[in-house]
Formats: sequence, structure tokens, C-alpha cells
Amino acid sequence: MSSSLPLVREQRRKRRPAEAARIPERSGSKLGYWLYFIPGAIAVGIVIFYPLVRNLRLSFFHWKGGRAEEHFAGLDNWIALFSDHEFLQSFRNIFLVVIAMVIIPTLLGLIISALLFDVVGRRFSGKLSSFLRATYYLPQILPIAVAGVMFSWILKPNSDGVLNQFLSAITGSTVEINWLGGSYGTAMGSVMVLMIWIQIGYPIVIFMAALGRVEPQLYEAAELDGANWFQRFRAITLPMIRPEVFVVALTTTIAALKVFAPVFILTGGGPTKSTYVPSFYAYNEFIKGPDKGYAATIASAITIVVFVVAVIFIQVQTRAERKDA
Repeated sequence: MSSSLPLVREQRRKRRPAEAARIPERSGSKLGYWLYFIPGAIAVGIVIFYPLVRNLRLSFFHWKGGRAEEHFAGLDNWIALFSDHEFLQSFRNIFLVVIAMVIIPTLLGLIISALLFDVVGRRFSGKLSSFLRATYYLPQILPIAVAGVMFSWILKPNSDGVLNQFLSAITGSTVEINWLGGSYGTAMGSVMVLMIWIQIGYPIVIFMAALGRVEPQLYEAAELDGANWFQRFRAITLPMIRPEVFVVALTTTIAALKVFAPVFILTGGGPTKSTYVPSFYAYNEFIKGPDKGYAATIASAITIVVFVVAVIFIQVQTRAERKDA
């Protein structure tokens, strides 16, 4: 096992980008280059920055929508937000969403991708490994509305539901569990299962693409040293794909903080608003609530949390890369 570690270090050194050759600068004005950025900058400003600033400004006002006049509220909306039981409940649900969209898919993705690459790909065939990878990724291709309707059909509360029929066949008695509206536990658990099923293919594809740059000799050398699969996974696979793990964790965490469609399609926030998430709560307040400024406050809070999480992830990744340098 020890003889394979120098090969790992050599592979990781090869991955570091070499210093780019210095290109001589041309004389003359560089204004022409900057002109190419103007259309993109205008589009980003209209689509992203203007709505962001407008939404943040609106969070300091009371506004009923439409042509109604805006009334300055100061910090009233923000103070009310942190004493709002429904908002706090929606944020507590985010931790469960992070488990379903980040932690479980990332861990399963690491294990499955390593098995597909190190076991199935080496002992059977690369075509079989690629086929299984595409199979795992299939839920990512489906529109979320299609996946939600399919799960709603499976989880019907009466005896017509596929899952209830399956349980009735096993137990020998009629099962009519209301999976989506009976209790908080079953409703939130159903939403989490849907998110895990949809999300698991994303890390598998990313990790297998990263493993494609690993020299097979590393695994062969480790296997000759007597290393089992878990030892190869810990000593070779994890160090080689650590940047991709950071990328997957960051992107899926941001997606989890903004999740909306699974809750909207499956439970509609029920039962009794217990499965609310912040994005759905902001949407519901904007559509049905009397104060659009309060809905803007919820959306602004989500934006701030996403920004802070992104900064933390980037800082952690930068420090990890400096240790490897």
C-alpha cells in the first residue's frame, strides 16, 4: 500500500496547472476588448442585479402590490421575520432538505462512483459502468413536475396508491396511509425520498468524470500491495476527487436552500404548513399574503444565507488547496 502513495502524489502534482507562458502585450488601446463585455454586463444587470437590489429595497417597505403605494417600514419586516414561527419552521426544514439533497446523495455518489470505476469498470467492462452511470442519472433528466406527479401517484393516500397496495399485499390487510398529508413525518419523509432519488445521479456523473483522469496503475499498485477496496477508496479515490466533492457540495447546498418544486408539487406545504421551506413560504406570501414587502424580506434572507454559504465553501476549498500546494 505504501508504494502506491508516491504515485498518488505524482498524479496530484500533474493536476496542478502550470504557470501560463507570458504572452507579450500588444501596444495600443484595450478598449475594443472591453466592448465585448457590455452586452453580457447589461443582461446580468437586468436579470440579476436589478431584481436583487429591488427586492432588498422592498424588504424595508410595506406594499400591497399592484399600484398601491409603498410605505417605509424600516426594520419592521426583518424583526417580524425572526419572530415568525412559520418562517423558523421552514428554515428548520432546510436542514432536512440539506440531508436529502447534499449529504446522502454525495456520500452515496462517492461510494457508487468508486464501485462503478474501481470494481465494475475494471472487472467487467467500461460499457457496463457507463450504462449504470446513465441509469443513475436518468432522474436528473426528468422534469421535476413529471417526477412529482409520479411520486404523488405512488403515494396516494387511499388503497389505490401503489405503495399502499404493495404494503397491503405484504401485510395481508388493507393499508391506507396518507403519506403526503397525514403527518409531518410522513409528508417530509416523502419529500426527502423524492429529492434523494432525483439528486443522486448528479454526484455520480461528476465523480466518475473526475475518476477518469486517475491512472489505473494507481489502483493496480495498491491492489498488489494488498489494499482492499475501502483502503483504495480512502487513499486514492478521495484525495484525487476532493475538488469535485467541494463543487458538488456547494452546488447542491445552494440548490437545497432554494428548493421549491418538490414541496409545491407533493405537499403544497401541508399538513398545516409543516413542510414549508423558505422559497415556498416566500412564494406563498407573495401570492396570498397581504404584504409583498414581507415576502421580499423572506426572499432577501434566503439570498443572504446562500451568499454566506457560498463564501464559506470557497474559503474552505481555498485553504484545502493551499495545504496541498
